[in-house]
Amino acid sequence: MKQVNVAIVGMGIGRPNGKAIARNPRGCVAALCDLVPERMDDFAKELPGSVKRYTDFRKMCRDPEIDAVFVGTPNQLHVPIALEAVRRGKHVLVTKPLADRLAPARRLVEAAEAAGVVNMMSLSTRFSGSVQFLGTMARRGEFGDLYYGRARSVRRSGIPYWNLGFIQQGGGAFRDMGVHALDAAWWVMGCPAPAAVTGVAGAKFGPRGQGYWDFTTPPKVVYSQYAADDYAGGMVRFENGAALQVESFWASHQPEEFQIELFGTEAGARLRPLTVYRTVHGAPQDVTVNIPRHGPGGPLGETPHEPSPYQDQWDAIAGHFIDCILDGVECAAPLRHGLVVQQMLEAVLKSAETGREVRVGSRKRG
Repeated sequence: MKQVNVAIVGMGIGRPNGKAIARNPRGCVAALCDLVPERMDDFAKELPGSVKRYTDFRKMCRDPEIDAVFVGTPNQLHVPIALEAVRRGKHVLVTKPLADRLAPARRLVEAAEAAGVVNMMSLSTRFSGSVQFLGTMARRGEFGDLYYGRARSVRRSGIPYWNLGFIQQGGGAFRDMGVHALDAAWWVMGCPAPAAVTGVAGAKFGPRGQGYWDFTTPPKVVYSQYAADDYAGGMVRFENGAALQVESFWASHQPEEFQIELFGTEAGARLRPLTVYRTVHGAPQDVTVNIPRHGPGGPLGETPHEPSPYQDQWDAIAGHFIDCILDGVECAAPLRHGLVVQQMLEAVLKSAETGREVRVGSRKRG
């Protein structure tokens, strides 16, 4: 059976992605790349077989035995690494968000599409069983017209600081967690084209050394470098008349929550707990949905590489990426989706900075 040899760049989010690729019978983690060799040595212990190690991603991308590259670095490095992989003819799988800014994100998408390689976003929320269930409902028309959505990610004390890329320019709460809520809700709603965005954003906790992960206080030399948002919220209006309200908080005096709410003409839904709301024969009906859990091979009766809609999200991502490469399956989460999401999230941040509505998409002015 042919396998896809994948290189994993970044030993943070690279671990769950890499483990899922290694679990897939048609996937192989052939190489690791990180600036700290000890991180690679530690992760390699969890992988089958021998694994090459690189500290230079350019040298790694020249390796002819590598078919594809997963990019799991801080936002600011996504495009340089993925661009080098694409130039070397490698397929690419990139963690969210696509980039730290809009211009490099667009440059990467254009290069990947021109190269003809499989290019895909790794989106753990979109590929989760609950979101896939809602997406299936939407595509079958069970919601009717999805005309409004609300999506939010709220942490009480969850600013990450183990890598300064999170809190420096190009990082921030909205690009870290808001992107999950925004992408998943937008995808369920059918990926409508955005028309205009208005938003607010700022940093109320991070620059003061407060709100960091698990209520810890980092050294002042760390939090004095804070140059991103720790909260953001906005409204996206789409060209089809629908709208989506999105919010993200790294720190707040509110309970922890990740939620998506959908408003349709025939039904509505809430992500957590997964509930569908309808009116049946003139009476309200609330249905709680229990998503079955399946292991890496999918439910009984499936061939191991066939993705189940209710697989673990990491296995679903890895399986789909490999199927796209080996079987020519149409990619369900191309980098172009990541570009549209980047347009929306950057518009929220720009609107917050300027205090004005930002036009995007085909109606953008000037």
